[in-house]
Amino acid sequence: MSWRKFEFASPQLAAFGAARMTGRIAYLATIRKDGAPRVHPVSPFISQATLFVYMEPASPKGNDLRRDGRYAMHCSVEDTTGGGGEFCVRGRAVMVDDPEARGKAFDAARSIGYKPNDRHTLFELDVEEALATTYEDGLPVRRRWRADN
Repeated sequence: MSWRKFEFASPQLAAFGAARMTGRIAYLATIRKDGAPRVHPVSPFISQATLFVYMEPASPKGNDLRRDGRYAMHCSVEDTTGGGGEFCVRGRAVMVDDPEARGKAFDAARSIGYKPNDRHTLFELDVEEALATTYEDGLPVRRRWRADN
């Protein structure tokens, strides 16, 4: 499911996720060739209601996603008290080859301060599940959405 459909299905959770990811580092988990997990820092961004990440062409995470598109991405809390809350999304990544789509996405990334280059590989991240945890009076408040809901 696209980020756009996720926004429509769960607008508050999608808005929280977008706020946690925009202009921040997130951690992308992929699956190595041997089946082991791998975690990488990335700079996700949303353009035209689509969630993207870009990376160097030879990046291990790109190789992982080309072989097996399953991913999970986590945006952490800001401090030990859970400041800002956390957001996690999982789904499947699809490489974007279309020059026009890449150009629009990279222009959007540049508009928020990122510096993608034409050589970078671009992936669209479809959303199958999203989770958020915030803290109220020191207690966790969890929200979850799944595409099969």
